[in-house]
Amino acid sequence: MRIDGGLTWTALRDLECAELEGAADGWGQVGNRADAARDRVGTQLLNGLRDTQRSEAAESAVARLHQLHGNFQYAHTECGLIRTALNSLAHEMKAQQRVLADALEDAAALTFTVHADGSVAYPAAGEGLLDGRPPQGGTAASSGPPGLVAPSGLIAPNPNAARAQDIADRVAGAVRAAAEIDWRYAGILRRLKAEEGLKVPASTWKDAAADAAEVRDAARNYLRDGIPEDATPAERNAWWAGLGQEQREEYLAVYPDVIGNLDGIPAAVRDAANRDNLQLLIGKLDGRDDSRSVAQLEGLREIDRQLGAGTDPPMFLLGISDEGNGRAIVSYGNPDTARNVAAYVPGLNTSLDKEFAEGDLKRAWDTAKGAQKYDHSSAAIAWLGYDAPQLLDGWSSADVMGDERAEVGGRALSSFMGGLSATNANDHPHITAIGHSYGSRTVGAAMRGGEMPGVDEIVFVGSPGVGVDRSEDLGVGRDHVFVGAAENDVVTKVPSKMQARLAAAAGPVGYVVGGLLDRGHDDLWFGKDPASSAFGARRFHVDEGPSLISGSFAAHSQYFDVGPEKDNNSADNIALIVAGRSDAVKFEEPR
Repeated sequence: MRIDGGLTWTALRDLECAELEGAADGWGQVGNRADAARDRVGTQLLNGLRDTQRSEAAESAVARLHQLHGNFQYAHTECGLIRTALNSLAHEMKAQQRVLADALEDAAALTFTVHADGSVAYPAAGEGLLDGRPPQGGTAASSGPPGLVAPSGLIAPNPNAARAQDIADRVAGAVRAAAEIDWRYAGILRRLKAEEGLKVPASTWKDAAADAAEVRDAARNYLRDGIPEDATPAERNAWWAGLGQEQREEYLAVYPDVIGNLDGIPAAVRDAANRDNLQLLIGKLDGRDDSRSVAQLEGLREIDRQLGAGTDPPMFLLGISDEGNGRAIVSYGNPDTARNVAAYVPGLNTSLDKEFAEGDLKRAWDTAKGAQKYDHSSAAIAWLGYDAPQLLDGWSSADVMGDERAEVGGRALSSFMGGLSATNANDHPHITAIGHSYGSRTVGAAMRGGEMPGVDEIVFVGSPGVGVDRSEDLGVGRDHVFVGAAENDVVTKVPSKMQARLAAAAGPVGYVVGGLLDRGHDDLWFGKDPASSAFGARRFHVDEGPSLISGSFAAHSQYFDVGPEKDNNSADNIALIVAGRSDAVKFEEPR
């Protein structure tokens, strides 16, 4: 007889979980081969063709290799999911085997007999109330939740009855739990299959995203709870270093979204995880028609295109997510090996979309290339790890007027920069934080009181204030705080909150009064003007930019521009600071 109609306790006892784990290892080996093949296609064949061949045939071959690269990537992802599902199945079954083994050991110690149907026979024991004879033995069978109602009247219970009932309930509970586990994982494994054909379309990646979510949920006790999300970046780095290779592979297969966005994990590992997660996100968002999903999908596809095309210095995808307005962290150059590392934080109206993928990423790329002219061991990062304020129908939302998004973003930035310090292989890496526009307020929030670890230099450009009134309040020393403010950049001259409140109350007169109260004419919306003498930073030279008379706000976004027809002063000065060559920066007088 089978206790649950499908599984016996003897079958659970005799289950060889090592065979499940062996099968998992086999799928892991297949996945590793697919990963190695993907790497060969990407780093050898594709790069070789792009670098040496320029013909229609070569372009056709590149397209086919891209398809093959995607196929290997998908195979690697699915094999990893199967591997973890099997290991998680074995993990959960072992737990029920331990429950069963404990119950059987207790039965043997009491000389009880556990029958094939799970019932438990027990001998006579105790002392009768009337004749002193031990109450007869019997058989206990589980019929649901544990518990036994004691008999009433003058009949004394056999003390073995309750013990036998407990053992029967534990045996039945283990079998029922094992049957549920078996049923659950059988469904998961049946659904882990690919569509027929040689291509891996977006719809297949959408299925893969659903597969990953299902395996993640099932493997929560096996893997998920072991991830130290509440730890410091240094502690996470130590955790990852202490894992075995098989454990790392499983985490990457099942939780690429978590590992890829976890500060303190090595850059190469985050990049591998996020490249997989990028495809899962593309599959997840494909077919949605809401504006947010459409914009994010365009941004993701452009990042994917750039990763496939290759760059010099190479791209590392350190973070990617559809959370909020989207998250994307891209490094040009390996931040774990570079002596000089810079993180650029964009501001108002930045979100994960095509404009970010084309414009903001180029700013980081140009900064990396510029810094490498002065020190080849340099990397630059575009960090969109927070929800920057957005423009609504041409007008800024109330968020850009407030501090909350900068404060929340500052905490996330501080964690990220701590991760850079934890993973960098150099004894004393030179790290620079760059804030543009509202991003300067975010950097200020992270640096206030020196709370952001490992940062040596701070650069503010196009800033409406940074949340502190003195450069020394940022924790790196006033000689290590640099400011670029174009003369025609109106954001660097936005009036203070006091002036705005007086203007709202009394019109132009209130604005004038507010200006008079601002004796140094150096108060901005978020504090002292970083380019002012009162703030105490080092102001470097930038082009004044197009005037507002031309109807252009280009002066606010030109700080990183490079090119033969561009004024390269600002970009070159930023590159010098990043490369640790501030002695060569061209400075100008503060306001």
